[in-house]
Amino acid sequence: MASRRHILLINGPNLNLLGTREPQIYGSTTLHDIEQASHTLAFSLGLRLTTFQSNHEGAIIDRIHQAAGFFPSPPSPSPSSAATTTEAGVGPGDKVSAIIINPGAYTHTSIGIRDALLGTGIPFVEVHVSNVHAREAFRHHSYLSDKAVAVICGLGPFGYSAALEFLGRHMKF
Repeated sequence: MASRRHILLINGPNLNLLGTREPQIYGSTTLHDIEQASHTLAFSLGLRLTTFQSNHEGAIIDRIHQAAGFFPSPPSPSPSSAATTTEAGVGPGDKVSAIIINPGAYTHTSIGIRDALLGTGIPFVEVHVSNVHAREAFRHHSYLSDKAVAVICGLGPFGYSAALEFLGRHMKF
């Protein structure tokens, strides 16, 4: 049996507050709810899903690098060094096929995340819960959209399902 294609779902700053943060904009669904539904859908599509959330730009960049098999040098030559595995259980040779990313506020500010995505060459789908184009002017620009294979915004939590459906049914890896 062929191995399942591996998808990494990354959520950026403040998305851990989904369900309580500005529910009139983001709704009442929590990040945990989104992740659980995404795992279920991914499995039904024959995909393997790993999720990651951080409020820190550097941690997101490191996780993108790890998704491509790039790992930081260990602080010591110890064979049990944590540098060969991550909290999400991805080790060398366990690369991902695609990334779904909701970069949150880093959408509008992070050249570093853009460069990490481009540097790894992993195809990615950009997702936003709200319609960023119907919000404040500073949210209209994305440093990622022009390089994403797809951009989904304004569909609420369903945007994550749409991204998984696209990757599972239409994306060729």
